[in-house]
Amino acid sequence: MAVPKKRTGHSAQGKRRSNWKATKPETAKCPNCGATVLAHTVCMSCGQYKGKVVSIKAPGYVEADAAKAPAKKSTKAKKSEAKAETKAEEAAETVEVKAEEAATEAVEEVKAEAEEKTEE
Repeated sequence: MAVPKKRTGHSAQGKRRSNWKATKPETAKCPNCGATVLAHTVCMSCGQYKGKVVSIKAPGYVEADAAKAPAKKSTKAKKSEAKAETKAEEAAETVEVKAEEAATEAVEEVKAEAEEKTEE
């Protein structure tokens, strides 16, 4: 690997870095309120960008615009939802089976009571 034989002097270093200049950020005036704003950014005073209210802090902000596109669910969330649904279905099936068993037991008890009354 190449290594410089001697240190670079201050003037040579300064000459090399002479083209490193900071630039002023581009600014524009907000068409709504007239405040000076960085180009291509939301106005901090009125909350508008390109004539539309986009900031939550701005008056007239509508939440429905932000909620148009629902968030995508991850595969883990989908799997857990599917598991919850199957568990709910299984629970519903067991409740139905228990209800049927209780109903058949009640019918059998009524039949047994009716037979006892007819025997007497």
